Amino acid sequence: MQRTLFGEIGSVLSHRQYRLYFFSNLISSIGRWIYRSSAAWFTWELTDSYEWLGIIAFADIFPMVILAMIAGALSDRIGYMRVIKFTQFFAWVLALILAILILTDLITIWVLLGITILHGCNEAMSTPPRLSIVNALVPKEKLSTAIGLNSAAFNACRVFGPAIGGGLLLFFNAGWVFGIAALTFVQFYVALFFIRTESGNAGGHGKPSFSILKDIGEGVSYAWNMPGIRFLLALLALQGVLLRPFMELAPGFADKVFGMQSDGMAIILSSVGFGGLIGSLFIARRGKIAGLTMLVTWCVGLQSVALMLFVATNYIWLGTVFLFVIGVTMLVSGAGSQTLIQNTVASSVRARVMSLFVMLSWGLPAVGAWIEGMLAEFYGLRWTVGFGAAVCLVLGIWSIRWGKKYRSELE
Repeated sequence: MQRTLFGEIGSVLSHRQYRLYFFSNLISSIGRWIYRSSAAWFTWELTDSYEWLGIIAFADIFPMVILAMIAGALSDRIGYMRVIKFTQFFAWVLALILAILILTDLITIWVLLGITILHGCNEAMSTPPRLSIVNALVPKEKLSTAIGLNSAAFNACRVFGPAIGGGLLLFFNAGWVFGIAALTFVQFYVALFFIRTESGNAGGHGKPSFSILKDIGEGVSYAWNMPGIRFLLALLALQGVLLRPFMELAPGFADKVFGMQSDGMAIILSSVGFGGLIGSLFIARRGKIAGLTMLVTWCVGLQSVALMLFVATNYIWLGTVFLFVIGVTMLVSGAGSQTLIQNTVASSVRARVMSLFVMLSWGLPAVGAWIEGMLAEFYGLRWTVGFGAAVCLVLGIWSIRWGKKYRSELE
């Protein structure tokens, strides 16, 4: 008899190591979204510029493109946990420094840019091992549910993080808000010392080669020679450049399109996050691989349509309906792709292949945000984002037949 949703989740959370990791990471992820949304709004307050929004988003996320593969190779070599501990400690330090600079009125947009670059580099090093370590905390038969639950947590944080951050910014100086984010980071760092992983699935394979570039090349070659994985990575790149950048431009939509303050930004991000939460619970409840490839491809097209409808509306509450659909389809396509890749990839190159996933799904939106931010200065925010969504719709429809071709390999 098939388990209920809560039965599946309860089964995964019955594993103590995963449970400790899940809840401490949950708190840290809320802090991460408080940090990101607060940084975006603080940038808007300092500059009132679409271009600067794009630049700060680019600085925060683009390091994923450069460093994610290095992080994956390093994690496969020395172990996921070591990398996570170091990066979590550094995240705490950066948030604390930013809080102090704002409270002492020493912050400028250029200082914020510098800290954002460091934060982006740190996130790039942290993300591949944080995604890969799930395999060392639960049995393989529970992997799909665990990934779905992690995605649910991530999107719950995307709902509550910006909402909390936006609410706090209405009443408190941004410095105090970044201080709260710092506290969430340090609790996760402490919790990591109490988590034990299965050594065979936790990286640290101790290769004799001392060439990180060689390790990276092995990961890229492996992914390229697996047609199904190559197809999924291409889909992620498509969404990363054409669909996801709109979230980095949320302060501009809130102010210029809907005439709202930080509460408008919180509504936009939280609506996407709530949709993502529902989508991730669907993936966790589904708990199986079969049929996931086609589900991923269809969601790309639906996400494109929903984004075009969002940029066409003048009413924020109608927009939240489209944002909800964007959140559901974005999560199902993202978590579904992650599940399929982790189901297919060999453990010896897992973090390196997952670093490609991170680079394309989280790093490329920085490139898109920068480009769309510049184009929006000349053509307007709506036309720029809407055109990208239309292009993605055409390519997404074309990709459906390729999904049918590769599903046997991936599932």
